[in-house]
Amino acid sequence: MSQFSFEYSLLLLLVLVFVLCAKFCKERSRAIFFPHIKTLIHQGKVSTSWLSILKWIGIVSAVIALASPVITKSYTNSKKEGRDIVLVLDSSDSMRQRGFDPKDIMRNKFDVVKEVVGDFIEKRKNDRIGMITFADIAFIASPLTFEKKFLTDITKMQRMGIAGKRTAINDAVVQAYNLLSKSKAKSKIAILLTDGVDNMSKVPFQDVINLIKKRDIKLYVIGIGDERDYNGAYLKALADAGHGQAYGARDATSLEKIYEEIDKLEATKIDDKKIVQHTYLYIYPLFLAILVLLGFIYLRNSRGV
Repeated sequence: MSQFSFEYSLLLLLVLVFVLCAKFCKERSRAIFFPHIKTLIHQGKVSTSWLSILKWIGIVSAVIALASPVITKSYTNSKKEGRDIVLVLDSSDSMRQRGFDPKDIMRNKFDVVKEVVGDFIEKRKNDRIGMITFADIAFIASPLTFEKKFLTDITKMQRMGIAGKRTAINDAVVQAYNLLSKSKAKSKIAILLTDGVDNMSKVPFQDVINLIKKRDIKLYVIGIGDERDYNGAYLKALADAGHGQAYGARDATSLEKIYEEIDKLEATKIDDKKIVQHTYLYIYPLFLAILVLLGFIYLRNSRGV
């Protein structure tokens, strides 16, 4: 945004001082009397008018230069520190269970999860997001990417049964951490969602805990459905090792609130710096004042006025 102003605007009142002085401070000089004075006055009238114009242009320009006209441009430089986030979604056979959404009991858990996760992705404007889907095996559904449209489409395309029917939570966590290990982001996050108990992983639980503790990656864990469906103590141990939090979602509404809470907890840091640029213009009226006043002196001396 550009704004024109004077640094010393009160100095513009000097113009008023010169006007008052021109009116009330009459110059006294010796009078010379000789015949035909009226004819001489008429002949010098035109040159005197030009001299007066030049004089006032010079005075006003000099005063404007003293007041220091300036154009101020101010803008904000925002530095946004995004995060790298990996979403780990359970696509095992237990996610077919219906009744998780009270508003539509015919929808299964997996469909509800895809919708809620899609909304979460849309909110993360400045982050790279990747996705791991797991059941018998864990695979990368999407690498870390800024392309939210692509990731949303990938989320909608996820189907149960592609990765099997059972639950390999440990393997999925390892896969997520391996994906984030290549990231150079200052803040790295994994969000694990499951409704079951690990019964298929090749990686032992303690090895996973050791891995989580060694990496600078925050882990959030969400268990969905009835508390009997998943092992709450097991999920909490994972979250504690990853310096995150463990949640339980009994229905679709509570799941939405959990993702909203995580969104707030991991808000993107924005460092706003206001930059102000000044362009000083006094050189232009000053140059005009000098030029005009030199012309005034030259004409006055050459005409003997």
